[in-house]
Amino acid sequence: MAKIKKIKGFSDLFPPESELYARMEDSARRVFSRYGCRELRLPLLERTELFARSIGDETDIVQKEMYTFPDRKGRSLTLRPEATAGVVRAYIEAQQYARENVGKYYTVGPMFRYERPQKGRTRQFHQVNVEVLGPESPMADAELIMMLVDYLRDLGLKDIQIELNSLGCSKCRPDFHAALSEFLHGLNAQELCQDCRERMDKNPLRVLDCKVDSCREVMRNAPRISDFLCAECREHFRAVKETLESAEIEFVLNPLLVRGLDYYQRTTFEVVSADIGAQASVAGGGRYDGLVKALGGPDISGLGFACGMERLAMLLGGDGDQTLDFYLAVLNEEAMSTALVLGQHLRGSGYRGEVAFEAASPRSQLRLANKLGAKTCLLIGLDEMQRGEVMVKDMETGVQRAVSQDDLEQAVGLKR
Repeated sequence: MAKIKKIKGFSDLFPPESELYARMEDSARRVFSRYGCRELRLPLLERTELFARSIGDETDIVQKEMYTFPDRKGRSLTLRPEATAGVVRAYIEAQQYARENVGKYYTVGPMFRYERPQKGRTRQFHQVNVEVLGPESPMADAELIMMLVDYLRDLGLKDIQIELNSLGCSKCRPDFHAALSEFLHGLNAQELCQDCRERMDKNPLRVLDCKVDSCREVMRNAPRISDFLCAECREHFRAVKETLESAEIEFVLNPLLVRGLDYYQRTTFEVVSADIGAQASVAGGGRYDGLVKALGGPDISGLGFACGMERLAMLLGGDGDQTLDFYLAVLNEEAMSTALVLGQHLRGSGYRGEVAFEAASPRSQLRLANKLGAKTCLLIGLDEMQRGEVMVKDMETGVQRAVSQDDLEQAVGLKR
């Protein structure tokens, strides 16, 4: 019978890789809670209309990348391609705006997009997201970026760069759109890729987001949104920049930074790194005032960010925390029960370890302890059991000594 294989673009995460993801999740919960964020758990499946209305009908995500299908009643459903729309839908449906002036939520989990699989990009990918609903103040934008920096620093990442831009608002963006459209239509059509030629009329702002080198080179001469910002947007952006500078958070201004989703306005940002090949984004977000209202809720401001966990895993490198405090080797079947009880006692005291399920020679079990990465190998046979002892071997130094079972916890603790 033929083997059943996983779907292209989907991954099985075994240890130690899975432990990297657990580390990212643990760090997110630890850091975000310091800022008053609470975890929100959302369904993976939503009505297709949610993403069409929030992300934008003309985006590549909606037109080309979503996993969409009808259910048995003919309703169009979609596996979530991003988290923000689902958070806002849940926020409106639960009427959280009536209970709190500011809602701060984080989510962790898989997203789905039908893209060409490549390094750091899969069809089922994972994100850590933060959404803040309610505040209009630029201080909220600055704090959000500070929180993202804290999170990345908590993970141990240092060689990263923050790129910052303002996309204006509904008051000032139309003038920029008109200038950008005029610039694009003044180009030779062959200077742009096929996708950008199609975007010119549908959504000229999306041309700025093109990753094709020739298009990016042409767009360096395009009008800058910063020249079209209204007084309110200029003041908002000034306050964000000055606050980040006061917090000693370095950033660079990128006038071509627009993000890939239609709901962004004013502050937008990305964190990029050159450590995973070509300079690539590992996190990004911004402000999306108007999205709550567009999805049927009150006129409430919003902002947030998303971190791609596959990209973060590439930056973190190495393995997850796979080190065992102990491996308890059993030399005789008669000592098996005693070994299990001792192992359970050590785990109850917070130590991480494994106990052999079968008796075997000391040599073979020491090899296994080394393979598992145990700091200490504990050996117990019939003689040790009768004497109330355990042989303790330091796997780093090779020093071995007999220890009373009553003192076993202290002996294992010396290697922490």
